[in-house]
Amino acid sequence: MMPVHSLMRVAMHSAATMKDAQKMAGRTIGFIGHYIVFASTCALVWFLAGFQVAAIVALSWGILLASHGFFAVLAPVLRRRWATRVDETRALGEARDVRVLEGRHARSLEELAASIAHEIRNPVTAARSLVAQMAETPASPDNREYAKVALEELDRVERSISHLLRYAREEELEARELLVQDVVDSALETFRERFARLHVDVRSDSDDVGAVHADPEKLRRVIINLVGNALDALEDAKTPSPRIEIAVGENLARTEVWLRCKDNGPGIPADKLARVFSPFYTSKANGTGLGLAISKKLVDAHGGTIDARSEAGRGTELMVVLPKAAAR
Repeated sequence: MMPVHSLMRVAMHSAATMKDAQKMAGRTIGFIGHYIVFASTCALVWFLAGFQVAAIVALSWGILLASHGFFAVLAPVLRRRWATRVDETRALGEARDVRVLEGRHARSLEELAASIAHEIRNPVTAARSLVAQMAETPASPDNREYAKVALEELDRVERSISHLLRYAREEELEARELLVQDVVDSALETFRERFARLHVDVRSDSDDVGAVHADPEKLRRVIINLVGNALDALEDAKTPSPRIEIAVGENLARTEVWLRCKDNGPGIPADKLARVFSPFYTSKANGTGLGLAISKKLVDAHGGTIDARSEAGRGTELMVVLPKAAAR
């Protein structure tokens, strides 16, 4: 039987976990309520006072709303996530190793915090500048365009926070046995119109492989991210005769299934390749830099790996490896 002190420790841990969950639920509900009031008020002001006044209200209030979302909902999740990692590392390693890893996590947190500040500060600064111009010349015919651009900048902030929340949130896997090729076919179907518009030659090839134990929706999200990035690279570079190859196979031991997504786009320089899975790293003008970071997190949750290979001017290849159902 489990000792009494162990039972008490488990009970205390469960109570603390429930208390934290209740606090997080309260903060999330508060933010949602704030957002509903914000959206309703902006719509009412637009209806009663016109677009320009509504835009000024939306910009001023939107900055507060974005700050509320980050500090009330996102910051506690990130804090708990890194605290948990440090605790797990401390239990496994020696004191010296723990100090090294704590420093590494602290640096990662500093880098991520700096990236978050950069992603939020730039559009907020641009929006504030535009609102200041509108206030100086309220009758200017350019105010409508200024308001439109400012709202787009705030939308960018909201999109970054939304993606970061998805990256920080721990999602439960609803795994079942499935064929990877079936998920590939479903993911490619979402790009049918874009393939046609860009005249992309899509080649999908699959060996006779067994099932994997995976969450179909999350695996589909990974494939959509990989194919979407390839399409963006081909479109931005205006690659002649654009081509994307999707292949599915298994290793010789028949214990793992791999999926390869390869394009003939501009490729990624060697000095940037190592950072493609880092949060907020992106070479796209309107990208959030979280697509591949989220994909890596989802693949890791399945017990798999994801790697990128590329050479400037010769395309990019991403390889996902997942354990088969029997191996798990």
